[in-house]
Amino acid sequence: MTFEAIISKLKAEFGEGLVVSIDETASPNCLEVHADRLVETMEYLHQTEGLYFDSLSCITGLDNGPEAGTMEVIYNLYSIPCDHHLMVKVTLSRKEPVLDSLTPIWKTADWQEREVYDLFGIHFNNHPDLRRILLPADWEGFPLRKDYEHQTYYRGVKVAE
Repeated sequence: MTFEAIISKLKAEFGEGLVVSIDETASPNCLEVHADRLVETMEYLHQTEGLYFDSLSCITGLDNGPEAGTMEVIYNLYSIPCDHHLMVKVTLSRKEPVLDSLTPIWKTADWQEREVYDLFGIHFNNHPDLRRILLPADWEGFPLRKDYEHQTYYRGVKVAE
């Protein structure tokens, strides 16, 4: 199925207002949806015959910085039986980066959302176990935010710069 056909199916199901933007230069092609419509969009992409994105390959966070005041969460989907790829992204406010969890749709979202939370501080509502996965539980801040300030010491030990 082509990218244009996927967009057409989404617009037919949810209306013209669902898709915020498209990027056909991205690899795979990318569409941006409103954050409050992410779960229904992803359920549709996962369950609809002909689309059947059965694999959530990757979730990535992106901090656009304090000046922009936004963060992004980017999902890479793959359909094993249909052999097509799709990137879906949402943009969030940097002041309160909150998004609904996709763990009810793809179990692989569990650890991937935890990683995005751990490094960017993006909170996933209804996540079954949202806690740090890479850093210690008492680590201060989120290291992949552009305004992150490195700790000089952690538990009395100098942290490498």
